[in-house]
Amino acid sequence: MIPFWIAAALMAAAAAGLIFRTSALGAARGVAADPSLDVYRRALCEIDDLAERDLIAPGERAAARAEAGRRLLGAAGLPQRPGMVTLRPPTLLALAATAPLLAVAVYAGVGSPGAPDQPFAARLAQWRSRPQDFQAPQLAAALRAVAAERPRDPEPLRRLAGLDLVLGDADGAVHNLRKADAIAPGRPDLLAPLGEILVLKAGGAVGPEAQAIFKRVLAVDPASPTARYYLGRAAVAAGDPATGLARWRALLAGLPDGDARRAGLAADIAAVEATGRLPLDTQVAPAQKAAISQAVRGMVEGLAARLKAHPDDPQGWVRLVRAWAVLGENARRDAAFGEARRLYGDRPGIAAQLDAARRAPAVAPYAGGGS
Repeated sequence: MIPFWIAAALMAAAAAGLIFRTSALGAARGVAADPSLDVYRRALCEIDDLAERDLIAPGERAAARAEAGRRLLGAAGLPQRPGMVTLRPPTLLALAATAPLLAVAVYAGVGSPGAPDQPFAARLAQWRSRPQDFQAPQLAAALRAVAAERPRDPEPLRRLAGLDLVLGDADGAVHNLRKADAIAPGRPDLLAPLGEILVLKAGGAVGPEAQAIFKRVLAVDPASPTARYYLGRAAVAAGDPATGLARWRALLAGLPDGDARRAGLAADIAAVEATGRLPLDTQVAPAQKAAISQAVRGMVEGLAARLKAHPDDPQGWVRLVRAWAVLGENARRDAAFGEARRLYGDRPGIAAQLDAARRAPAVAPYAGGGS
């Protein structure tokens, strides 16, 4: 690293030397470089030539020569061209040498010239050994490395899908869950979230692929709340509210009294009973919002706790605001956004990132273990 900075300083000094040389030559030429002098001299010659060929009257010749001469004398008497600032060579040399020397001094004072390089492999090892100390992007990189090392293990891919959702990458989550399903076909804890994310990507529509996935889930786990809910939703959307309501009523009857999904499911049932159609003002089902993965939520809450203890992390605040927005936690999103704007509102770049993070669309993660 030190040789690099030495080379950079030498290059800066060479560039400054060229600037100094050019400025010194320009100062030496002084007013001789002013092109207006040649123009006025040529004008005098042309006036004499026109007079000798009788193209202008003698009186006009005298007036023209007087005017051109006056302008010539005025230009020749100027100490410099308008807008030019003449600096003495020692001053130019001092200014040229200051920039590279100042850069080296600042780096030596506040930089880390003795710090060794940190290759990606070393950083990756740190992320894997102390995951609690790092954030979602680093954890995702660590999980990708684990998945590459264990190509027959679907668990790293399942966890990576949850991180992808927190980072706002629903396509990445689908890709990783499909890979996990190819490794371990038929597992409800892989298929249910895969179908659910497809529904969420489609704005709440349960398409043919998602329906096929949920039917695979029911073939293995007939009691799966996620599969039963979305197949009921598909029936209502297809114009068969009776079948959809029957599935939902059976699901509601089987949910424990303290299950947080009961209220949302009951609201969906009431809406369909009243109109025969799915609610138009919600793309994500209320019953599903309570089924957020506890692992993903715990990670986001861990980030919030770390920022509360150590708030000097603008990118961490951006990630926290985006994570709460993606999870559909609007109250927490707004609270984090307000605190972050209080800390970094005077930094336009960070403020713009926070505004964009706050507008991130809600894509609620899947139910961890609740297939």
